[in-house]
Amino acid sequence: MRYRRFGKTNLHLSVFSLGTMRYLASEEIAIATVERAVSMGINHLETAQGYGKSEEYLGAAIRGGLARERDRLHITTKISPTSNADTMERSIDESLKRLNLDYLDCLAIHGINTWEHLDWVHTFLPTLKAAVTDGRVRHIGFSTHGSLELILAAINTDYFEFINLHYYYFFQRNGPAIELASEKDMGVFIISPADKGGRLYTPPASFKELCLPFSPLELNYRFLLSDPGISTLSVGPANPTELELPLNCCDRDYPLTSAEIAIFEQLETQAAASLGTDKCSQCFACLPCPENINIPEILRLRNLAVAYNMIDFGKYRYGMFENAGHWFPGVKGNRCTDCGECLPRCPENLDIPALLKDTHQRLSGTSGRRLWD
Repeated sequence: MRYRRFGKTNLHLSVFSLGTMRYLASEEIAIATVERAVSMGINHLETAQGYGKSEEYLGAAIRGGLARERDRLHITTKISPTSNADTMERSIDESLKRLNLDYLDCLAIHGINTWEHLDWVHTFLPTLKAAVTDGRVRHIGFSTHGSLELILAAINTDYFEFINLHYYYFFQRNGPAIELASEKDMGVFIISPADKGGRLYTPPASFKELCLPFSPLELNYRFLLSDPGISTLSVGPANPTELELPLNCCDRDYPLTSAEIAIFEQLETQAAASLGTDKCSQCFACLPCPENINIPEILRLRNLAVAYNMIDFGKYRYGMFENAGHWFPGVKGNRCTDCGECLPRCPENLDIPALLKDTHQRLSGTSGRRLWD
């Protein structure tokens, strides 16, 4: 296992962190998963109040065999933003109790996803500072599923020591946020690279062949681990055995090799050939949409479905539209009214209404929800 400095927190975290959103089957499985992760060198355990019984299960592991490991473990929980400072105060104490802890190494605001959430920070910031002063919390950060503009604004408040965000080979929109966070010496935690990064643990056969001799998941991990601006990646196993595959990469944080670069170039060639003049370059110039359609994300899913046959991933993410609120904003492509406002803004002259309808036909299916709902 390799370890990296987590920005100005000066904690040294394992390059893989244990995310605990999926180990909710039972307390027994949860404890076994945490203990196995720690035995494999993971020293950062991350949970949230919103993850069902995750805090209680992690607390049981801490109360049990991990109690003697406390000094070398770094534990993060996440608390939702609120406009009520008293609620934030109460939530901190409730998390400490469920986790059987005297202090949190890191506390993240869970989902600064809207401008209103960012405004609320000014309300509860004194509460967070007081918790740091009295020792209940050591470091403050935030997670986000928001727009790049919002993320940059949150970083520029200089209130936070670390950030949890989405960034993968197939979603590089937040690259400027990682650069700014690095400039400000913030720790950077990448959320769910296996799942949100493309459901790369179950890739289509044709996509697997394109990536040989590597696996798609391995390539995404290597893409991230080769970036010195990234501190740690989330791995979210449902049981101990699901730790084995990702942690095969835990000591491979060196620059990309020529063989890996060649595969990434091959993937770009495949996308260009498959999509032709229908490829969306993700410039975001088409927004805002008067119907609140998240055009870039819908066309990104279409890019992946057409270029790499990532249909299952596309259906999974497309089904979240209209079902996950501010965690995954926007409506489905069939809401397009052909108003045409986006057309003159597109530098590639894409027929955006037609592509939205095509995406809906390809990917519409069962509606989805956030995993912990």
